[in-house]
Amino acid sequence: MKHILIIHSSEGADSDTQRFMGQDLHLRRVGCGGDAERARALIVENDGRVDAIALEGMPAQLELGDARRPHDVGATLPAAAQQTPVVDGSGIRAGLERWGVILADRAQPGIFAQKRVLMVPGLNHNGLAEALGRRAVELRYADPFIYFALPPVPLVGSRQTLGQAAGRTLDQLSGAPFHRLQPLPGEPGTERPADAFQWADILAGDIGAIRRYAPDTLKHKTVVVEWATNEDLADLRDRGATILVTMMPALDGRGELGRWSAATLEAVMVALRADASAPLTEDTYLDLMADLDWTPAVRYLQPDEVGINRFAFVIHPLSIRFIHNDKRFRWTKYLPDELVERTAAYIPPMYLSRITGGVSPTTGQRIEGHLITLAATPRQMMSHGERFTYDQLNKAARIAERKGARIMGLGAFTSVVGDAGITVAHEADIAITSGNSLTVAATLEAAKQAVIKMGATDLTKGKVMIIGATGSIGSVCSRLLAQAIYDVVLVSIEPERLIELKRTIQQETPGATVTIATRADEYLAECDLIVTATSAFGQRIVDITKCKPGAVICDVARPPDISREEAALRPDVLVIESGEVLIPGEIDFGYDIGLPKGTAYACLAETALLAMEGRFEDYTLGRNISMERVKEIYRLFKKHDFRIAGLRSHDEFVTDDMVAEKRALADMLRADAALFARTQQEAAAALAALPASSKGVKAKSNRGLPLVGAATAAVAAGAGALLFFRRRK
Repeated sequence: MKHILIIHSSEGADSDTQRFMGQDLHLRRVGCGGDAERARALIVENDGRVDAIALEGMPAQLELGDARRPHDVGATLPAAAQQTPVVDGSGIRAGLERWGVILADRAQPGIFAQKRVLMVPGLNHNGLAEALGRRAVELRYADPFIYFALPPVPLVGSRQTLGQAAGRTLDQLSGAPFHRLQPLPGEPGTERPADAFQWADILAGDIGAIRRYAPDTLKHKTVVVEWATNEDLADLRDRGATILVTMMPALDGRGELGRWSAATLEAVMVALRADASAPLTEDTYLDLMADLDWTPAVRYLQPDEVGINRFAFVIHPLSIRFIHNDKRFRWTKYLPDELVERTAAYIPPMYLSRITGGVSPTTGQRIEGHLITLAATPRQMMSHGERFTYDQLNKAARIAERKGARIMGLGAFTSVVGDAGITVAHEADIAITSGNSLTVAATLEAAKQAVIKMGATDLTKGKVMIIGATGSIGSVCSRLLAQAIYDVVLVSIEPERLIELKRTIQQETPGATVTIATRADEYLAECDLIVTATSAFGQRIVDITKCKPGAVICDVARPPDISREEAALRPDVLVIESGEVLIPGEIDFGYDIGLPKGTAYACLAETALLAMEGRFEDYTLGRNISMERVKEIYRLFKKHDFRIAGLRSHDEFVTDDMVAEKRALADMLRADAALFARTQQEAAAALAALPASSKGVKAKSNRGLPLVGAATAAVAAGAGALLFFRRRK
């Protein structure tokens, strides 16, 4: 059995027996009350009688950034022993801290990502500061006000940029008593300001200093320290801290709370080294550390925080009206709209709210989301280069990581710009999904319900049109609908891609009738269902006056392609939004997303669903939507009891009475050709008086913008057409 003496700077004595790395250890802790002479006497008394001596809280050398100074007293203590090695933890601390951050991040991905870190203190924690600094959005050192009660202006920067400030700090600490170097828990003589602590997401350093100088409330804080006791854990829990991470390996089992200091661990390693004559160099320690099988202990301190999977979702104003309606920007309604819209596009992403209450009835997995908004409207995103939106989304991803999210969904136009999420996923450290796979399934399910409500008994004998058919959403919609309905009209401004899509459908679904066109008008009168899947704005997508009686238009776009005023011209036609989704649980978005309580856009629901399943990976990206992913996401949809919400049309629920009125009117128009002709003429005249528009933008202010074949908020596809329509035998 190896015998280790641990001399600590407080009072009291105790002993413990542990088994570590296959060998038995007897550890005896003796306090010296911070008295260097008592410590020296203990060293002399036990020299040659134990295998190693650890000096806990009595460093021989002080390090802060690149600055180093010997401690006037601590540097003299190791020489008091002639036979037994005397160590203070400096040989292994930095290496284990760097390694520990890597291991903790692997065990809990994103736990340190994009956080604001306050070193409390940074003294002799260079390894921890380096490792956290690589992952943090900003790292500061609390040393000036921790040690000298100076005003709360912490040192900011990496260890290399601390420069003269670090040197001056060490000059003043080189002769300080040990109890100042490593403060113990208790009431401080002088209160330290709470602002610096409140700024931080992570408090890292010494548990004694954190407990002594941090404020009583540490809600949502992560605490990263060398070691901690159960008493420390209880204190942090009472203060509301969320997570405690201990950096040193536990002697009493893998994953247990690290209760032993770096000085103790170094002494243990010295005692256990195979060659007792091996020099205590970095190489020797590295060889010893390589044999460790450990993971830093990560303790969730609040019951409500345990086992929650987190996601984030990006939204943006669909029009200038959304900016005016935000209580923070209501004053902008007194300024020119064009000026407000252009200026808002440059506002950095903003955190909106926390989404709570989501839970799977199948697995019990809880989820929490975070809403983040850009300030650019679709028009501004389209008028700027792709890089403009990519940069904004990268900033949003960093906010999401700071909030603990491990996957981020792209809402509305953010999933359309450029390569539909591929570049963002490549550049971000967080998983990305456009939400398109689930949104299509929901969209087609909504379309199915709508045509059934409008009286279609067998749509397989009808005809469907997809406008924007060559886009990422439209193409998948077209392929699936062709499998279900067999008679499809594909509309796009890209004739060469129309030809390719037609050939694909004919190969996948032999016998399907596929008509292609660059304009919708000629075929509208024949179609029972029209799906608009474009990202165009400032032009008329569908001339509703040409639709057949009782037709259904599923408007996938966000903002919508068809305005309320246009829809009102043909009260016999049912215009619905893409399918919205009910997430299981008592969902509270913490913000008005423009939908009824508990109802989410399907692209948001896909992100939540992936978090609920624990699938933190890039999922739906790019313009080639995988049919396999669509089918898989629909299976997960059913597994976790997500549901389609009620049909909606221009922000209103479609009631049975509303449908009954439309069906009755459609029956009248079908029965009376002359009445139908007059109705069309009157509607056409009224439509001519309405400026051509889509996405809430009039054509005159957006001349020359093309009809892009890609949907915005909603998506295409479903888990196979049989999920939505009965296939004709």
